[in-house]
Amino acid sequence: MEVVRVGFVGLGMRGPGAVERFTYIPGTQIVALCDYEASRAEKCQDILKKASMPKAAIYSGEKGYEELCKRTDIDLVYIAADWLHHFPVAKCALENGKNVAIEVPSAMNLQECWDLINLSEKTRKHCMILENCCYDWFEMNTLNMAQQGVFGEVIRAQGAYIHNLSPFWDHYWKNGKEDKLGWRLDYNMKHRGDVYATHGLGPVAQALDIHRGDRITTLVAMDTKSVVGKDLVEKRTGEECKEFRNGDHTTTLLRTANGKVIEIQHNVMTPQPYNRLYQLTGSKGFANKYPVEGYALDAAQLTASGVQPKVDDLNSHGFLPQAEMEALVEKYQHPILKKYGEMAKEVGGHGGMDFIMDSRLVYCLQNGLPLDMDVYDLAEWCCLAELGAISMDNGCAAVAFPDFTRGEWNVTKGYKHAYASPEDENASMEKAKAFTAKLKEQGAKEWAKEAKKKKK
Repeated sequence: MEVVRVGFVGLGMRGPGAVERFTYIPGTQIVALCDYEASRAEKCQDILKKASMPKAAIYSGEKGYEELCKRTDIDLVYIAADWLHHFPVAKCALENGKNVAIEVPSAMNLQECWDLINLSEKTRKHCMILENCCYDWFEMNTLNMAQQGVFGEVIRAQGAYIHNLSPFWDHYWKNGKEDKLGWRLDYNMKHRGDVYATHGLGPVAQALDIHRGDRITTLVAMDTKSVVGKDLVEKRTGEECKEFRNGDHTTTLLRTANGKVIEIQHNVMTPQPYNRLYQLTGSKGFANKYPVEGYALDAAQLTASGVQPKVDDLNSHGFLPQAEMEALVEKYQHPILKKYGEMAKEVGGHGGMDFIMDSRLVYCLQNGLPLDMDVYDLAEWCCLAELGAISMDNGCAAVAFPDFTRGEWNVTKGYKHAYASPEDENASMEKAKAFTAKLKEQGAKEWAKEAKKKKK
């Protein structure tokens, strides 16, 4: 499609930032804005005004998204609502023939995972998980290194979402005065398992070629008891919290068909520095992001990877010296970062990775390419919550991991980003820029006309 016409659903914490980012992407048109509260949708018109984009249609209320999804002038529904509305909005959009992009976690249980897969396959529409951490600089460069054999065969990986949310609990949307907890704390209280696994699992799953030559077969989970979680509820309700399902720290172990192991951690309760771990252990090298970014390679492997050591007796007992690390990163800078990196830092969104994610989504749609993350990624990364709960509720037993591809996991060999030919890419971009220029002319005229009306 030459132009990607978008409807946004959910304009609370994440949605407005997404609307603003799309105003920087050529060849997009923001057609509709939807939120439970009409005022939040209306407020996003200011973003369009600032970008000289035409006003968007406004939808609100509990079922406002249904009318948005019925529109015939929308190609993509971008969902950034609370977790419990991710699935119903996505289901409605797919049933109405729309491509969907869903904030994380995109599905809350196994049934929702399978329903999205079935709908995407039936409608032949994209269903993408908006996992921004796959587009962070260290993860992208390290993925490129892994794909080109810098670490040998990657046999183990770690990921996590360790983020003390104490400054944020009171900012999550509350459904009326009687709601003392807000939707996110309430969800954690009622559900066990890693309910927010995708930031940790997504990037390492790509490095391990999950459902592109390997698949996860077994899951085992363990958690601590809830101390902080219970206390948060009791302070807000003034009543004893007899059960808080989500442990303060949850650890999930995954084993693949090819004998590799992934460890994923979740902790949004206890005081500690932000940490997504992101660690790859290979037969010839090692990568680590948190708390210290670094690579460990010996002299022979660094040389074989195309970087000449500048120090004598380089070994893998410690991280590479700064000069060698910078040379390695420069040599293996990901092509996507070369294309979008500088602008991403200007536009922002978690340091720019959100803008890269959105830009790649639009790029693939405009050029008729497979998206970077498909509905099977979505299911694999989101199902850890229910599977982990099953494991822990049964004495931390091993649980069989579903094959969401129905036997197709070994057909595609290796995870890859899709690219158009330079000629097709340039032609697509020229059309996109021309469309946006005309759209901005139209928008500027409409906003000027409205300003004149207000003066009268």
